[in-house]
Amino acid sequence: MLSLKPFAVSTRRPPSPLETRDCVRFLILTQYYPPEIGAAQTRLGAIARALIQRGHTLEVVTAMPNHSFGRTLEGYRGRLYMRERIDGALVHRTWVYAAGGTGLRRMFNYLSFALTCFIGLARARRPDAIFVESPPLFLSVPGWIASKLRRCKLIFNVADLWPDAVRELGVIRTGPLMAAAQLLERWTYRNSTMINVVTDGIERDLRLRKGVPASKLRFLPNGVDVETFAPRDRSAPLALRLGLGNRPMFLYVGTHGIAHALHHLIAAAKLVPEAFVLLVGAGTTKASLMMLARGVENVHFAAPVPPDQMSEYFSLACASVVPLIRSNHNGGARPSKLFASLACGVPVIYSGEGEGAAIVEEAQAGIVVAPENPAAIAGAMRTLIALPNLREQMAQRARAVAIERFAWPGIVDRWLASL
Repeated sequence: MLSLKPFAVSTRRPPSPLETRDCVRFLILTQYYPPEIGAAQTRLGAIARALIQRGHTLEVVTAMPNHSFGRTLEGYRGRLYMRERIDGALVHRTWVYAAGGTGLRRMFNYLSFALTCFIGLARARRPDAIFVESPPLFLSVPGWIASKLRRCKLIFNVADLWPDAVRELGVIRTGPLMAAAQLLERWTYRNSTMINVVTDGIERDLRLRKGVPASKLRFLPNGVDVETFAPRDRSAPLALRLGLGNRPMFLYVGTHGIAHALHHLIAAAKLVPEAFVLLVGAGTTKASLMMLARGVENVHFAAPVPPDQMSEYFSLACASVVPLIRSNHNGGARPSKLFASLACGVPVIYSGEGEGAAIVEEAQAGIVVAPENPAAIAGAMRTLIALPNLREQMAQRARAVAIERFAWPGIVDRWLASL
């Protein structure tokens, strides 16, 4: 069991709610939150609902929704600050410079919210703990300042290792910017009361490579809402809209970004012309992928879909495809799209290595192939098309493991117990 040293109780005051496990007032500081669509948004929304269902109070400070669109959504434009309620949580929203892609505009996007979020932090009630979502790493600074002013705990949630990830993707090379980012990273870990990790690989990196004390670390992995994402009957209306017919469909759902190697999925689709390959989502590489897929008749694209509509798309899928680039960083990845597919009872073709691949293999809920290998992805597609009985067995095991290991209530209960 992890040490509770970060929560040592002074003899000068009564124990806080975190230490007595009474009702805790949490404040989540995150740039991304519903109604935006994305992995972080879905995960944080699920965590928020689980905490509220357990009697805790929750407020959120976040940006006006804009992620993946490069523009602020209708109904939120032209405002410096607003608040609303979402699933029982009071959500404070502040202005952000809306921008997609990478480079200087994206940096302005991050820094603008790191400044305006102070408006939301000032409007929120005093919490017992501030839960800061990273990336982006910059939010650790306003989170720390608010924790000092409000005299509360600072919980830093590491969903992805920054700046390691952006360096490996080539977004930022070695130089002054990278040195400054690494300095901020070390400062953040040193000044956080507690640090959540979403994978075993991140935990090992923080503990062994970055020198973070084990007493600070808590495990809060990716999970899934097994009620929102669940098996359902085949959606004939959606099949008609897509023009699917009787063809076997292979589905990718999520961000279209550098790390997802989706050009290899398009190359695989060319090798299996009888398959219908659908990519649902948005991101920095979507435009180039659509150009690449011109003339490839069995590859189709769709806009992002709200979580409560995703089961309809999964109902048509022979399998989902979760591709990743080959990198040391992705070895510790557990992509959230993997768990949505498992919960919907849809086998996974996992083109990658590490923890995500191990989950699929151990559950026997899909086929694991090497990353960046279109021929191997195509071979897995053909196997699932040719062997419907094998696919059905994988589907049943997928749903079972999602309920047993990755449902949000159990994950959040274990995390709360570790506090």
